[in-house]
Parts: sequence; structure tokens; C-alpha cells
Amino acid sequence: MRPEQALAGGAWVKWIAGASNQDLAAIEDLAGIYALAGAHCLDLAADPAVVAAARRGLAWAERQRGRSWGAVRPWLMLSLSDGADPHFRKAWFDPRRCPPDCVRPCERVCPALAIDTSGVVAERCYGCGRCLPACPLGLIHEHSQVLAAEAVPMLLRQLQPDAIELHTQPGRVEAFAARLEQLAASGVRLRRLAVSAGADVSPAELWQRYALLRRHGLQPLWQLDGRPMSGDVGAGTARAAVRLLAERLAAMPPGPVQLAGGTNDRSWPLLQRRGALARHCAGVAFGGVARSLLQPLLLAAQQRRRSLLADAELWPQALHQARALLAPWLERRQFSLPGPLSRDARAAALAARPGHTIDN
Repeated sequence: MRPEQALAGGAWVKWIAGASNQDLAAIEDLAGIYALAGAHCLDLAADPAVVAAARRGLAWAERQRGRSWGAVRPWLMLSLSDGADPHFRKAWFDPRRCPPDCVRPCERVCPALAIDTSGVVAERCYGCGRCLPACPLGLIHEHSQVLAAEAVPMLLRQLQPDAIELHTQPGRVEAFAARLEQLAASGVRLRRLAVSAGADVSPAELWQRYALLRRHGLQPLWQLDGRPMSGDVGAGTARAAVRLLAERLAAMPPGPVQLAGGTNDRSWPLLQRRGALARHCAGVAFGGVARSLLQPLLLAAQQRRRSLLADAELWPQALHQARALLAPWLERRQFSLPGPLSRDARAAALAARPGHTIDN
């Protein structure tokens, strides 16, 4: 199914590499596996080296698929922000200040294996922030990374993405508008402009952003970020994303709405229990859980001193696991409604089936 068809049909799946993830070897491997598994979009840091790594993974997937690849080739989406955002940060600390007898709780909680005796391996860190409260001495700090306005047009012309994801926060309508002007200045034609927003961004502000998108002739995709960067924590995190969809669906501007933030293998069963709500969800994005699922195989390939995609024994195992994660969404056949919902449809979407709640 082509990406646009998947959005319209409620079968959209996006793989998130991470807005600040620069682990090139892992990005190449994971991009190849999740593209071959059927993902419709690869969401990447706006970084030339990262995009080049993802394209190498796509080329590998294309060789596996052969002529059947065609128009189903995934979109490349770049993540930007209209200001400071947890997705665009790196952890940092001076390991010389660590006590010799420290049990290193920061290292244990890091899902990206980005902390070792030398400190934070910056290219692996994707900003989840779990190490910050883990340090008993408070030695870990965060460094925000926001792409300078003047760099955006040239970078987009260089990288030629299919889509952009713009992370936004409350009260930043003017900054959001400025980013859109920078996108327009690039001259790059985008298939979609995804807006990533958490529960703290009100529906009224989303409508303001929708007006700005339409002024630029951009087609929106709404990404509701229930519990950012937490899908690999446990099954319970999936509830936040489904709950946010239930709370916001009736008030959303036109355009497909997608789950994100805390999504994992429990997301579809939870959504499915909500009956009509499921039929109005365009799809899902998988980030941390997608990496943690394949992390043992990435490490096994590393120990063999080769990439995962170059290991004929390991990559089929990775593909099997990736397909199992994506399959419930890829196999959906009902059609979502990309436009505004009628009053009856809104009521149906917001009502849970008798005896079922988000926490079931």
C-alpha cells in the first residue's frame, strides 16, 4: 500500500529513528529492516549523515524487494522543532566527577546504550531523559539542539525529504509560522507536514496551526504524542496515546490523526477495544520500542563485526520481529475519515464500548 493510501485507509505505520539520533550504523540497519517490513515512512533527524545512512538502508530493502518495491517505497520525513523540545536534546556529564563506587544507574536505564565509562556517546543519545533523574548526584545535564533558521532552506534543498514533522509546544504559534516560512523558502514540495503535539497543546492552538498550514498549501498529518519516547518502558505506556486520541479526536482540525508517544505492541489491542475510535485513527508511529525490539540482534551483529543487514542469519530474524510489530496496523482494512467528523461520528468515536475503558 502506498503511503497516502495507508493514511486514508487507517493502515499507516511510521518508524521513528529519533529527532536527535545520530547512531549511523543502527539507523542504516533499522531503516532497512523496517522499510522491508512495510513501514510507510522513516522519521529522521535533519542531518545529512543520518539521511545518507537511512537511504543506504532503503537501498538494501529495495534490493531485497526487487521490482515489487515501486510506489510503496517509504517516505523520508525530517523532524524539526519550533523551539526547545525534549526530542531535540542530548544528555551530557563529566565522568571524572562520578564517584569510583557509583553503581551507574544512568547506564542501566539508558535504552540506547549511550552511556559508558567515557560519559555519553552523543551520536547514540536521542534525548529520552531517563538518565537525568537516575543520577543520585544530579551530575547529568541536557543540551538542547535547535536548527538555526538560516540553515533550514538550504538543508531541505540538499536532503529533498518527502515530508516534514514539526514538533510544537504551547504558545509558539509565531515560531511555528516562522518555521513554515523557512520550509516555503526551500522550494521543496512536501507530501505532508506532520504536526507533533502533546496533551499540553490545546485544540484551539492546533486549529491556529492548521490555518497556517493551509495558507502555505500544506497537507497536515496530526501526531498526538501521548507519552513521548516511552514505548519501550512497558505495555502501560500505550494507554496515554489512546487516551489522548479519545480526548482530542472530536476537536481536531481536518487531516489524518496518528498515535505516537508510548506506542508499542499493546497500542492496537487498546485502540481496538474503543470500537468507532479505532476507525478514525490513521495509524501509528513506533520509536523506542522499534529499536529495543531489535537491540539484541544489533548487538549480536556488532559482536560479529558486521552490520545487521550484512548478516544473512540475523537480518531475517530481525525482519520477522519487525513484521510482527507492524502487522496489526498493516493488515487493517477499514477506512478512516481524514476530514472533520460529523456530530454523530464524533459521539460514536468518543464513546467506549460497554464494559471497556482505556485502562482495560
